[in-house]
Amino acid sequence: MKKLITTLAIIFIIFITLTLLSGCQSNANGEEIERVGMLIENTIHDQTWGNKGYRGLLDIQEEFDMDVYFREGVQTQQQVNIAVEELSNQGVQVIIGHSSTFGEYFNQIKDSYPDITFVYVNGGYSDDNLISLNFNSLSMGFFAGMIAGEMTESNRVGIIAAYEWQPEVEGFYEGVLYQNSDAKVDIQYVYDWDEKDLALEHYEKMVNQNVDVIYPAGDAYSVSIVENVMHDGIYSIGYVNDQQDLGGQSVLTSTIQHIDKLYVYAIDQLQKGELEGGIYNFGFSEKVISMGPYSSHLPERFTENLKDIISEYIDSGLLPHQK
Repeated sequence: MKKLITTLAIIFIIFITLTLLSGCQSNANGEEIERVGMLIENTIHDQTWGNKGYRGLLDIQEEFDMDVYFREGVQTQQQVNIAVEELSNQGVQVIIGHSSTFGEYFNQIKDSYPDITFVYVNGGYSDDNLISLNFNSLSMGFFAGMIAGEMTESNRVGIIAAYEWQPEVEGFYEGVLYQNSDAKVDIQYVYDWDEKDLALEHYEKMVNQNVDVIYPAGDAYSVSIVENVMHDGIYSIGYVNDQQDLGGQSVLTSTIQHIDKLYVYAIDQLQKGELEGGIYNFGFSEKVISMGPYSSHLPERFTENLKDIISEYIDSGLLPHQK
């Protein structure tokens, strides 16, 4: 009888141990994730991209009780190499590069760190331990374009983008013409996410050419554009964050990328072993892109129609002009 009780006790202990182990937070390599790092190009103290990524890192810390680390001002391959080596020595198992530029940098060194999972946003590089998380930005650009096409009085609207490859540029152009076939779209690039001076030069030229709705599709410079638009009495559409607190009701809405939520989702999937190396796309359906509050200047009937169109897009995956 004592042997039977002892045997049952051992079986129970083994069962409990296996149950606890199965609940551990593990990455795709089967290792428990305890430490997550983030590399940021500029600063966590901006009002847009950098700060939002940092908030996502803090959400990971709170949600999963993990140790988190970050490095600011990481902009070159050499700086990435140094930062990754430092984080590796601290036992970090997942490193998030908070920009598309980190894809190429990570691709150069990933083989030297097979036990680290590298994650970055908006790019085409991938491997067994390299993951690209992409926003479906075409759709958010399209809806911003619809709003610009509806609200322009001069039939001239503009987008100041960072790079030509941004899907929101094409989306914006198509959305404007879908809503207002008479409108002309001025498209300008600054070739850097934070190039404020050139962005403001483009802005001044647009205003002088009677552009009355502007979409600044970039990081730090979007803040300056939104603030100038408010003072000049025209309209803007915010980018990445809800920017109505900066430009008031002159901000018709904002196309918000919830990068913080996307990072939390990625870590959750990694720890479950359900996110492998590859390229992934996320958008309105996954609730990592949304429209911000609508300005009181927008006609109510238009706003309600736009909400219906977005709802239909979430269900079908097709924009209005694709049906």
